Amino acid sequence: MEVADVDESVLRGEAPEAYVLRVARAKASQVAGRCRKSGTVVLGADTTVVADGEILGKPANAADAVRMLTRLAGAVHEVLTGVVMRSGEQEIAEVVRTRVHLLPIAADELQWYVGTGEPEGKAGAYAIQGLASRFVTRIEGDYTNVVGLPVPLLYALLKERR
Repeated sequence: MEVADVDESVLRGEAPEAYVLRVARAKASQVAGRCRKSGTVVLGADTTVVADGEILGKPANAADAVRMLTRLAGAVHEVLTGVVMRSGEQEIAEVVRTRVHLLPIAADELQWYVGTGEPEGKAGAYAIQGLASRFVTRIEGDYTNVVGLPVPLLYALLKERR
């Protein structure tokens, strides 16, 4: 596995779907550029959280994590993952959407959760597969998408390649 190091900053006026596809494409392109073996399949993916049209990426610090989680608490938001699969000149790009419903979260619970360090490096400042699972009342769509990689989509794309 090779990791891409790309700028994940949102461009001014960029729509969430365009954003995750652009970043996923940049990741796939960077890694593909380092691969010399013919027939190599490269996967790029990027996940973000969207609340009322606002892209919530990874929190800059604890205060930013509290801000994001306060915005998400007691509401419904979307998680979008852009997936780009490249092999040679061939590219397939898809976006997977999942709706997540969160309970209201008390201020002391937010402080506790942020204090665990789990929100660091997570889009929307939470990890559904971790301690934040206690705040999730319902999801509509693919759970693995919220974790960060929509496995059923990846499976289908790879199966099509055979």
